[in-house]
Amino acid sequence: MLEDKIKSEISPYRGRLVPQCPLARHTSWRVGGCAQYAYYPTDLEDLKVFLNQLSTEQPLTWLGLGSNLLIRDGGIMGTVILTRYGLKSLHQQDDGLIRAEAGVPCAKLAKFCLRYNLTGGEFFAGIPGTVGGALVMNAGAFGGETWKYLVAVDVIDRKGCIHSKSRSDFQVAYRNVSGLPDNQWFVAGYFCFASAQDDTVKQDIHQLLARRDASQPIGKLSCGSVFKNPPGDHAARLIETCGLKGYRIGGAHISMKHANFIINTGQATATDIEALIEHIEQIVWKTQCVRLEKEVHILGLNTSKTMLE
Repeated sequence: MLEDKIKSEISPYRGRLVPQCPLARHTSWRVGGCAQYAYYPTDLEDLKVFLNQLSTEQPLTWLGLGSNLLIRDGGIMGTVILTRYGLKSLHQQDDGLIRAEAGVPCAKLAKFCLRYNLTGGEFFAGIPGTVGGALVMNAGAFGGETWKYLVAVDVIDRKGCIHSKSRSDFQVAYRNVSGLPDNQWFVAGYFCFASAQDDTVKQDIHQLLARRDASQPIGKLSCGSVFKNPPGDHAARLIETCGLKGYRIGGAHISMKHANFIINTGQATATDIEALIEHIEQIVWKTQCVRLEKEVHILGLNTSKTMLE
């Protein structure tokens, strides 16, 4: 087994490697199959050791809070790195930059800005994922975007080596970041926020959260926004115009509060949710002539496949 093989090496890892690890508990939709292996790193140094000992043939998947992710019922082959359990360092450097590792929840980064009276990062309070996920997709909320405040990043490769890169090494667009080489992953971001002159940061965060709570189904099992907003329009408006609010497949239904949210009522499978996503795409295209682009990432095997194939 992979676990036995790695433990026999000279430099053992300190984290926890779990075979056939259920992943539903690690996603905000609470659905999905198992990871062939899941690794809980202790910290970044531990992750470097683990990757250095891992076969380059072993597929890798990175998972934070699982809030922008649908894992299929057949699970994920290879090893899933659970960043939220080890990559959680957050501090202000001597040069004033905020270094946040990939597993830091975005809401925690917003609270950090509040604590040190830094302005610009308030919008992170509305992002239900981790810094790692925000870096991958240039996550945003309330008009703010992650890469607007980013100066540099640290990435890790398959051998556990860290590489520092500047913002100029990447091409950044709405909910999209390109320029990261294959087999490299974000492990930390360096942010520049300005010092606030008064207590407006706290007021802004409270106002933004109030707006979110009034318009989104907070507290429900969802992934956040399912689709990206088309240029000059809103995915929720298009879906609602099609009369799809409340539409249900199995245990999944489109929120009555916000049409760009799909809710797991508690009995949904990943197959139900994916079928509902596909139905929305088809109806919006048929009736509105707009092809919606998914914001949620869909990973894993269908139940018709197995990890032995």
